[in-house]
Formats: sequence, structure tokens, C-alpha cells
Amino acid sequence: MTQDRDKVVLVTGASSGIGEATARRLAADGHRLLLGARRADRLAALAGELEAAGGTAAFRRLDVTDAADVRAFVSEARSRYGRVDVLVNNAGVMPLSPLEALRTDEWDRMIDVNLRGVLHGIAAALPVMRAQGGGHLVNVASVGAYEVSPTAAVYCATKFAVRAITEGLRQECGGDIRVTLVSPGVTESELADGIADPTAREAMRTYRAVALPASAVADAIAYAVSRPREVDVNELVVRPTASAQ
Repeated sequence: MTQDRDKVVLVTGASSGIGEATARRLAADGHRLLLGARRADRLAALAGELEAAGGTAAFRRLDVTDAADVRAFVSEARSRYGRVDVLVNNAGVMPLSPLEALRTDEWDRMIDVNLRGVLHGIAAALPVMRAQGGGHLVNVASVGAYEVSPTAAVYCATKFAVRAITEGLRQECGGDIRVTLVSPGVTESELADGIADPTAREAMRTYRAVALPASAVADAIAYAVSRPREVDVNELVVRPTASAQ
């Protein structure tokens, strides 16, 4: 496997925010990309821009809550590029609300995207990486994987779970497959746009007063991806310097 350049990298949630920034950074680093997200129009524009700049990028509409769709996403990468070196499980949603608001549909959505989506990615990519003798699974969590705040109980629960799954995967894989957890603090993204609950929306407006650019998280992911094969960066937490969260 190529050590630090020209890897085949799959990125979920690539139409905006951290996923888009990661695609831009890894394309600039010389990797070949397959981008996935629900908004295919945005993916098409991004892939076209990366190709025009001299990169290699393709895209496929992707719903990470659909296990068959994630398998097809990984299969397309193999068909197009011949292998799968890195999967960045980045897709996520954050419709925060107090538990007593009983927004159960939103709870289910967070569990489906943030947790099951990561598991679907692992289930699709891990057998391929085992068969080819190597690979790298990068799961994007949050500082919400380490602490809980009001209105964020379910969101944090999904991220705690991603952290636990990532650590278990690291211990089980060993040897030829690397596993990395990247946990951003407050980051510029569209995540907060999906908050319908007025209490949570106002709290998040204050919470996000100081935020990282998405490119800072992309740099952390690129660092982990670029290490030599014998180096596994297990866990990265990236926060704004001026923020305690």
C-alpha cells in the first residue's frame, strides 16, 4: 500500500462542512477520492472543482442509513480505483432538543445517521480491507463523545457510542488495519441548521460563538491518513484555542 500519497479515500457526508474540507485537503495531497452524501448536486460541483484543479475525484449519492447503499458505495470505489485504502466515516446530524420535548423522530435520525451510518461503513469496508491486506478507518465523532450537555443527550450518546466502537475496532483489527477517531470541538458547519427546538437552537447559537474552520479538522484527518503504515494515530481531539468546549 502507498504510504502517504495516492491512496483511495472514501468520504461520507462530503457535501459540506468537515467532509467537504476533508475532500479538498486530501485531493490536494494527491489522493484519489470517492465522495458520498445525499446532496448529489453539491457532490457533482465539488468533484468537478477538484478535478479541474488537477485532483482525482468521483462521487455517488449516498444514504449512510441504508446498509446496501453503503456497500454499493464501497463497491464503486473498488470498481473505479481497484482498492479501498481509507474510509472517512463523517456523515452526521445534530437536531438537539431537551429530552422532555420528546422529539423521538429526531432521536431515531441521530441514531440512524451518527451510529448506524458508522457501523454500515465499517461493515462495508472492513472485509475489503482485510482481503487486500490493509486499510484505514477514520471515524469522526465530537467532543460530545467525552462530555454531555443539556439538549445534547442523544447526540452525545451516539458520539460516545462511536468512540466505543472505534476503540473496540482498533483492538480487534491490529496489524494491517489502522483505526482513528477524530473528535472536533465547535466547528463551522451546517450541523446546527437542523435544530428545530427553539431552546436548543438558542443555546447552540451561544455555544458556537467561537468555532474552528472545517479545514482545521480536515488537517487533523489528513495528518492521520498520511502517517506511515506502521504508525496508527488512534485518537485526535481538535478544539478552538479560545474555547473551553
